[in-house]
Amino acid sequence: MKTRILILSAMCLSMVSYAQKNELKAADKAVKSGNMAEAKTALEGIAGTISGAEDKYQAQYHYLNGKVLADMASNGQDGLFEEAAAAMKSVIDIEEKSGKAKYSSEAIQQMASMVSDLVNAAVTDNSTKNYEKAADKLYLSYKMSPQDTLYLYYAASSAVNGKHYEKALSMYNELQEVGYDGGGMAYKAKNTETGEMETMDKNRRDLMIKSPLYSDPVDEKLPSKKAEIVKNTALIYTQLGQDDKALEAYKMARQSSPDDVNLLLNEANLHYKLGDKEKFLSMMAEASAMAPDNPDLQYNIGVINMEQGNLTEARAAYARALEINPKYINALLNLSTTYVNEGNGLIDSMNNLGNSRSDIAKYDALKQQKDDLFRQGATILEDALKENPGNQGILAQLKNIYGALGDNDNFMRLKKLIGE
Repeated sequence: MKTRILILSAMCLSMVSYAQKNELKAADKAVKSGNMAEAKTALEGIAGTISGAEDKYQAQYHYLNGKVLADMASNGQDGLFEEAAAAMKSVIDIEEKSGKAKYSSEAIQQMASMVSDLVNAAVTDNSTKNYEKAADKLYLSYKMSPQDTLYLYYAASSAVNGKHYEKALSMYNELQEVGYDGGGMAYKAKNTETGEMETMDKNRRDLMIKSPLYSDPVDEKLPSKKAEIVKNTALIYTQLGQDDKALEAYKMARQSSPDDVNLLLNEANLHYKLGDKEKFLSMMAEASAMAPDNPDLQYNIGVINMEQGNLTEARAAYARALEINPKYINALLNLSTTYVNEGNGLIDSMNNLGNSRSDIAKYDALKQQKDDLFRQGATILEDALKENPGNQGILAQLKNIYGALGDNDNFMRLKKLIGE
């Protein structure tokens, strides 16, 4: 009886193996003919039993399944890319273990093709502002091709663009863990037909410039991205309210890039947020000393001080920016705005006064003070308008100031100049 049971078991296994071979044969034929739906049906028929098959049949199954899934993914079913990659990885693992690599080479090529499809799909997602999808696809591209750490960098950038900060933070931390630098060389040559410089790997570039298709080879040194990554990490910690971690990240970033003034400004702003005004002021002074002739830096110092309500310091910074570059329109506009903001700051005090003779006198004094501040702001812009006639930003801000002053003649003059 026991012998009979063993014979029946052997017959069953033989029948299963025969069915597997037939379905694999049918799936292989369907894949080669491009009929992926038929191949999918054939593979589904043996999915439950394939784990018990010989290694060579398991490898073939996963290879064909990966081909089917990759085709479905490239035709719009994005979520299948990961399954397709897992199937191809199974092929490589099985054949590496068995020592017989029949499908591994094709599996590797298929994964490279999927990476290309994923990256192209991510570019499309970024262009349509589907940043999280782009980040996920680029991250999967990196996981499928770990040597291409640039995909992880772009994945983090896409996540930041979509304001998915926790996802971006995880990716930036992973970039630091793998020691991503982002520097190196870009190998370029001019396409003689289009006149455009194109970037390619060194071997291909060196080969192409031997033909008439390309000329003017250029080796361009790419700067390291380490400081940028640490800086973005710090900014994300700030965004997430994790200020202690942000300060530590700024400290690391400034060690990597001690001459980056913007890092200094961002850290100073965080110290202000945390209530350390003394540290904030000392860092502002340090930033100013680092680049005293940089108008953009002076402008940024003005912006930060204006945001913090330090109007005297803001005016000094904007004035310095204008001293360096008298045509710095945004500095002119913001310098004017400091006076308008100071004037607006008096309005609450005016509104809180009563109707007594004393309060009316105080009201009139505050109103005069407010109007004088508004006129100071207007004078700055009127002077600027002489050097920048027709500048719409100046005209619009002047119109608003005169409207707030109730100066109808100048208000109508500005409306006419704007063309309203």
